[in-house]
Amino acid sequence: MSKIEDVKAKVEIGKSKLVPGLVQEALDEGNKPEDILQAMVDSMSVVGEKFSAGEIFVPEMLIAAKAMSKGVDVLRPLLAGDGASSLGTCVIGTVAGDLHDIGKNLVAMMIESAGFTVVDLGVDVPADKFVAAIKENENVTLVACSGLLTTTMPALKEAVATIKASGLNVKVIVGGAPVTPEYAAEIGADAYAPDAGSAAVKAKEIVA
Repeated sequence: MSKIEDVKAKVEIGKSKLVPGLVQEALDEGNKPEDILQAMVDSMSVVGEKFSAGEIFVPEMLIAAKAMSKGVDVLRPLLAGDGASSLGTCVIGTVAGDLHDIGKNLVAMMIESAGFTVVDLGVDVPADKFVAAIKENENVTLVACSGLLTTTMPALKEAVATIKASGLNVKVIVGGAPVTPEYAAEIGADAYAPDAGSAAVKAKEIVA
């Protein structure tokens, strides 16, 4: 098994203690940092698919994401000069009036694993704060808005409307327990994701 395949396999099962060393070995073998990163992204795609299919659960996904982030730490200094491989910046937050963050945090980790730079605004984020963040950060290509309470659906609608009305060229993805694909389309979002795994896949699709 090549070192890259080894990295991929260990990320998938969340061996965060082993991954940094394997990433270094893969580099020493002459593999490009971009290729190693891509292998880890592919690995997280598999994790996301398994999660969506109900084969694994949140703890396994978190462990895999942690393993990936340890690997990315080794690569970061080598990738810093090459922003081209990144899909841009994703601004993420839970909408105003909603304090849930577990789902949002998972989505943030998965979107980061997919190759985005993530700016996490936290919870209870008013619509205009999303717009301000798009302007303050460079190369924002995606905004992810999460709403987990039925009562915050109007806030989700307002967030999407405000972002769209700003005229800034970004895609908006929404999700959360009460959100449906129909509602996402109705409020003008570019995409809907039922869970963190599919959020990362959708994010790449709509930005590409």
